[in-house]
Amino acid sequence: MRLQDLDIIVTAPPAPGWGGRYWIFVKVTTDDGITGWGEVYASAIGPDAMRAVIEDVFARHMQGENPENIELMFRRAYSAGFTQRPDPTVMGAFSGLEIACWDILGKARGRPVWALLGGKMNERLRSYTYLYPNPDHPLPEFWTSPDMAAEAAATRVEQGFTALKFDPAGPYTIRSGHMPSMKDISRSEAFCKAIREAVGDRADLLFGTHGQFTTGGAIRIAEAIAPYQPLWFEEPIPPDNITEMAKVARASSVPVATGERLSTKAEFAEVLRQGAASILQPALGRAGGIWEAKKIAAIAEVHNALIAPHLYAGPIEWAANVHLGASIPNLLMVETIEQGGDFHLALIGHTIRWEDGFVIPPDAPGLGINPDEDLMRAHPYEGDGLHLEMQQDPCSYTEENCFEGGAPAPADQSD
Repeated sequence: MRLQDLDIIVTAPPAPGWGGRYWIFVKVTTDDGITGWGEVYASAIGPDAMRAVIEDVFARHMQGENPENIELMFRRAYSAGFTQRPDPTVMGAFSGLEIACWDILGKARGRPVWALLGGKMNERLRSYTYLYPNPDHPLPEFWTSPDMAAEAAATRVEQGFTALKFDPAGPYTIRSGHMPSMKDISRSEAFCKAIREAVGDRADLLFGTHGQFTTGGAIRIAEAIAPYQPLWFEEPIPPDNITEMAKVARASSVPVATGERLSTKAEFAEVLRQGAASILQPALGRAGGIWEAKKIAAIAEVHNALIAPHLYAGPIEWAANVHLGASIPNLLMVETIEQGGDFHLALIGHTIRWEDGFVIPPDAPGLGINPDEDLMRAHPYEGDGLHLEMQQDPCSYTEENCFEGGAPAPADQSD
């Protein structure tokens, strides 16, 4: 069995666009006709340019290879061009292709991927969602309203969620960390207070910041929200400065989480080595794939740290997260888009189940999903924006700062 053919599909989710502007799916076929699906999350370049990278990585390091040789193919890609260091674009391309290899291997053996990773440690996976608006909540007002956030939180808890993520502290920018305004601090505290009053002890609060702050600014935010007992303080400063993030972790009573923008065990190990976070959030379409994430989880286990796979992408990365989560002993929870997301679920034939706050790992061979290729192709991405884009203007100290949940604003839908 050898890897032979590659197809790449770039799909744009319909409005409101939860999960980003587009998702990059890869379809890999072996010389004996087995098809595997993967998803590339890293999108620092446009989808056309990323398509060329994926094709090059496949042709250079994987085509003609036995899909069992994942370690060998990883080392080829990781070392390409005399690098041997995390390159998020190359490793993003490899990650999606690597996920497809596991799908192939599971199908070839008639077993789910989790069975090839050491078996099922977890029968069901605790699930959390970002706080998206209820149908009657207006946008963009929802993103800065503690009362509407509390209503959305109550709705999610009634559905069965026991953990909820939100980021009321302002947008991420291309600049280095900034000092939050007093409005940002007050709004963050108000969100935590309103949500905690709405859900009581029925759900954990997951406070996100998307790397917005300076070290001192992050510590100020942590002190303001600590009375409401959030489970984590996510990426409090830009993720490239691990030493400074460790200072935040030491000063904060709220556990620090990070990892959605990190790639490979090399970066995650340094986070643990310096004590910068106790909860790791690898995105499997960027971190190096399933096998690399399994190694990251093992390193975390030694440091008494937990894994909470990140998801702001499509359903194939979600499926990979679920198989990893099923196989590891130090899983905290997995991110979902609402209860799986209507479009996400349609793209995989509703083959992953969400029940009462938990994701149920599929038992079918491979990733256990049935991708709807026709539906993928029926929603092509035709814009020129990136999957996610950071604000160029600095955050304001006079006007209301607003983070819109990672979805493009209506005016940007044609980007």
